[in-house]
Amino acid sequence: MGRVFIVDLEGRVYSCIHCKTHLTKDQDIMSKSFKSRHGQAYLFNEVVNVSTGNKEDRMMITGLHTVTDIFCVGCGLNVGWKYVTAHDMRQKYKEGKSVLELYKIVGPHDSTDLVCQQVSQLMIQ
Repeated sequence: MGRVFIVDLEGRVYSCIHCKTHLTKDQDIMSKSFKSRHGQAYLFNEVVNVSTGNKEDRMMITGLHTVTDIFCVGCGLNVGWKYVTAHDMRQKYKEGKSVLELYKIVGPHDSTDLVCQQVSQLMIQ
């Protein structure tokens, strides 16, 4: 394996919660209405500084998808997954797109996001 080069993004950036490696930009959000096993997640058009795991079929709320987990190249944290194949024609728009779980990233979340509300409550306590 060769040397890993980290891409630095400019603007409103989402980063790995553990090592702060840049992952994507606010302008790449496609949807804020995704859910993961652990809470809210966003669908992004493009992410950087991630490596991928093995492809696997997963049954999700919207049907069967072939996905691969994605990991921060800075620290190895599993930050979400990438859609490889959508088996339902209505879900094809997800192919090649990535989902990042909000509890695993930091960035310019909306104040109405559930995760932001929970973090704010923890900070107050």
